[in-house]
Amino acid sequence: MPDIIKTLLLIVLVVIVIAALISCANIVPQENAFVIERFGRYLNTWDAGLHFKIPFIDRIARRVLLKEQVADFAPQPVITKDNVTMMIDSVVYFKVMNSRDYTYGVENPIMAMENLTATTLRNIIGDLTLDETLTSRETINSQMLTIIDKATDAWGIRVNRVELKTIQPPAAIREAMEKQMKAEREKRAAILTAEGEKQSMILTAQGRKESAVLEAEAKKQATILAAEAEREKEIREAEGRAEAIRQVHEAPADGLKAIKEAGADEAVLKLKSLEAFEAAANGQATKIIIPSEIQGIAGLAQGIVESTK
Repeated sequence: MPDIIKTLLLIVLVVIVIAALISCANIVPQENAFVIERFGRYLNTWDAGLHFKIPFIDRIARRVLLKEQVADFAPQPVITKDNVTMMIDSVVYFKVMNSRDYTYGVENPIMAMENLTATTLRNIIGDLTLDETLTSRETINSQMLTIIDKATDAWGIRVNRVELKTIQPPAAIREAMEKQMKAEREKRAAILTAEGEKQSMILTAQGRKESAVLEAEAKKQATILAAEAEREKEIREAEGRAEAIRQVHEAPADGLKAIKEAGADEAVLKLKSLEAFEAAANGQATKIIIPSEIQGIAGLAQGIVESTK
């Protein structure tokens, strides 16, 4: 019987030792850190991996997430420089850089950062008017990032970004802004319509002007072509008359040449010259000047004709 008791006690002791060893082993996940205390004082910080602690002496004070985190804070009432109360909510992107400072620097880091963000936002918006607040998001974000990041260094936190999510002015101001925006849109629409009509009138006038210019050019070109055609016609007619006169003069000359080649005497040649002058007159001339030697031949020819009668 005592042997059985001893065996049971030994088994229980082994189980307790194994359970203690298992409880002492801790696995830290990636992008996490465990802050370890011994007798209530900071001992060290465990990174990712397998770690062992002494039972009943060491304890895990805080498990810290090292990933970048997002803190979405509720809307805060803020008063602008021109006494307009609006609701603004913000988002802070941060990352824990020092687990010890994050654990011991402040009691509740997230709440502390929320209150710091609210007070910083009120201070910045208090120096801006409503219109400046609505149009200066980037400036406000930049100022808040600088102030909050500097203040949270002691807490082991690095602030990466601060963004304003929503800016909600009072309902009356929103209605007035909507009416103003509607009036501005209607004004821009009227201006665009007037500009369109003006441009249409300008284009129409330009089109009419260009059409008139083209029509005048066409008439001018037609007049020039008609004048050139008339001039060409007169030139052709003059050339035709000149050719006819030349042929009329060449025909007697050719006849005289043929008579001369046939051996005719000088009297016959002069007579033929007289006929050539008669043909040249062609019944159109009122006065013909005949050389004296041809006049003598003409008188001789007339006398021969009368004697034969």
